[in-house]
Amino acid sequence: MENELQELIDISELLKIEKKEDFEQHRKLMDSLSPEQRRAKGLAWYPLNVVQQGYTIGERAFVVVERTQGKGQEHQFRSGKTVRFYTQQAGVHNPERNGVIYYVDKDKMRIILNTRDLPDWMGMGQLSVDILFDERTYIEMEKAMHKVISATKGRIQELRSVLLGIKPAHFTPLDMPINIPALNPSQNLAVNQILAAQDVAVIHGPPGTGKTTTLVQAIKLLAEREKTVLVTAPSNTAVDLLSEKLAELDLRVVRIGNISRIDESILRHTLEYQISQHPDSKNVKKVKIQAADYRRQANRLRSKRGYEAYEERKRLEQEASELSAWANSLEQRLVDMILDEAQVITCTLVGAAHPVLDQRKFRTAIVDEAAQALEPATWIPITKASKLVLTGDPFQLPPTVKSQEAAKKGFNITMIEKCLKRLQQVNLLNIQYRMNEGIMGFSNRQFYNNELMAAPEVKDHRLDIAADAPVIFIDTAGCGFDEKVHHAYQSKYNPEEFQVLREHLYQIAEAFLEKIPPSIAIISPYREQALHMEDELKDDPMVRKLDLTINTIDGFQGQEKDLVFISLVRSNPKGEIGFLSDYRRMNVAMTRARKQLIIVGDSATIGNNKFYRDFLEYCEVVGEYRSAWEYMKS
Repeated sequence: MENELQELIDISELLKIEKKEDFEQHRKLMDSLSPEQRRAKGLAWYPLNVVQQGYTIGERAFVVVERTQGKGQEHQFRSGKTVRFYTQQAGVHNPERNGVIYYVDKDKMRIILNTRDLPDWMGMGQLSVDILFDERTYIEMEKAMHKVISATKGRIQELRSVLLGIKPAHFTPLDMPINIPALNPSQNLAVNQILAAQDVAVIHGPPGTGKTTTLVQAIKLLAEREKTVLVTAPSNTAVDLLSEKLAELDLRVVRIGNISRIDESILRHTLEYQISQHPDSKNVKKVKIQAADYRRQANRLRSKRGYEAYEERKRLEQEASELSAWANSLEQRLVDMILDEAQVITCTLVGAAHPVLDQRKFRTAIVDEAAQALEPATWIPITKASKLVLTGDPFQLPPTVKSQEAAKKGFNITMIEKCLKRLQQVNLLNIQYRMNEGIMGFSNRQFYNNELMAAPEVKDHRLDIAADAPVIFIDTAGCGFDEKVHHAYQSKYNPEEFQVLREHLYQIAEAFLEKIPPSIAIISPYREQALHMEDELKDDPMVRKLDLTINTIDGFQGQEKDLVFISLVRSNPKGEIGFLSDYRRMNVAMTRARKQLIIVGDSATIGNNKFYRDFLEYCEVVGEYRSAWEYMKS
C-alpha cells in the first residue's frame, strides 16, 4: 500500500514546497513596494469608497468598494483572490478585515468579508484594499490530498487506484448508443464513453475541436440520468462559460462561488441570486441586519461598568444569537431547496470545497480544462464523486508553478497528462473547425501525431487578398534588431521587430480599404512587448478601422481571430530563447488563427532549437518565408 501511495505522498511534499515559494515571492514583492508602488503595479486600490454593504450566505458580511483614483488602470485583482480591506485612519481598533473577491467590475469590487459584521470604521475614510497571499487554496488542496492518501476503502480509494494506473477503468456499453446529429463521429464517441464510464473518462480536445460543445451535450445527458452533476474547472472564467452554455440547453444550473464578470447571463444562475428571488429572503436579510445591530449595541456597552450595563449587554447578545440562529436555519433550508432542485452545480476546483457542498455527494464530477489544473486541486471535486470525467489538452497552457524545484520534480505534470498515458481508453476529438489546414499542420505534426483533420468548411479558407498564404514567417535575422529588457519589470521587448510587424499590418489595412477587414490579433509571449505594441497602435490612424486585439499569448488563450500576428521578441547573439522553449505556450499561439498566421522573429536566434527549426522548414514548404528587409523603409 505504501509503495502504491508514494506518488501521492511525493505530490503532497511538492505542494508544501510550492506553497512556501509562493508565499515567499508574495512577501518579498509586497515588502519591497511602498503603498504608492503597490497601487501603480495594480496590487492595491486606494483611496476608495464603500458604495454598497450587506450580508450574504452564511454569517458573512460583504462590501462593494469603488476606487476614486487611478480609474481604468490595469490591476491584478481577480475574482477568488484573497484581499485585506482596511483603513489607514489612526487610532482605529481592529482596523482591517480579510475577505475574498466575489467579482471585479471595472473600478468596483465586491468583497465577501471573513466576518459576520461590517466594520465600524468604514465611514471614517482612508480605505484601502491589498492583495494577500492566497493560503485558502493551499489549505483545500492539502485537505484533499490528506483525504485521498488516508482512504483505505470506499469510492475514493477505488478511484485512486484507477487514476494511479493500478486498476483499469471500467465501461458498461450502452444498450442504445447515443448519436447526436449536431456532433461528428469522434464527438459522439466521446459522449458515449462519458455515459458508459463507471470510473474515469478522459476526453482530449485539441484546439478548435469542439470540446465545450461535446462536453455540454454529455452533461445534459448525464443530468437526465443522475440527480445532480458537479461541473468544475480551474478558473472562474471557464466555469462561467460552462454555466452559460449549460443554461442555454435549459438545464437548471446553480453557480457556486465567485464569478468572473457581472453579466445577467451569469448572475441569474448564482446561488446568491436564486436565494434573493425567494419570498423568504427579505425576512432573512432583515433579521441579519437586526442581529448585527444588536451586536453593535452590545459591543458599545463593553466599555461601561455596572450591573445594568452588564445585563443589557447580555440581553442584546442573546437576542442577536437567537436571531442569527433563526436566519441561518431559514437560509440553510433555502440553500438546500435550491441545490436539491439543481440539475447541474458549477464551481471552480477549489469552489468544490465551499461549505454549502460539505454534505453533498455526486455520481459524476466533471473537470474541464484539466490540463491547466494542479493535481492536488483536481482531487478536491473527486473526493465528492463516484465517477470522474477529465477534459482538456495537455499540449496547451500548463498550470502555473512558482517553485522551480517543485516543477523539476514533476509538480507541473497534471492528472490528465498521466491519464493519457495510463488509461487504455481515451477519446481524441479529431476534427477541428477553426483553422486552415496549413495553419493546423505544424501543431498536428508536433503534438497530435497527425491525427487531426480540418473540417471541409475551414480546410482552405483564406484571407481575401493576393498574399493569402495561410502561414508566413518574417525573418529579422541580420537586421540588428536585438531584444531589450525593461529596467523595472525585467520583461523583454523588441521595438524594431514590432516596426516590421506594423508595416505588414499597414499592408493588410490597405488591402481591405474597400471591403470588410478580417478580425486581427497581435500577440507575444512577453508582456512588455504586448504593452509596447498596444501603446504604439492605440492612436495610429492607419489601423483605427481594424478589428484589432493586442495581448499576451496567455491572455489570448481560448480566443481566435481570422488573422494572428505573433511577435517572438527574442534576438541575441547567444541564441537564448527563454520561455519560447515552452512549446505548449507556442502551440496555443499558433492555433489561434483561422485564415492566416504571421510570425515575426529572428531565425538566427530561434533556429538552433529543433522545434523552431522544424517550424522554419515547415514554412518554407507549406507557407511563405520572407525577410524583414522587404518591410524596412529606406
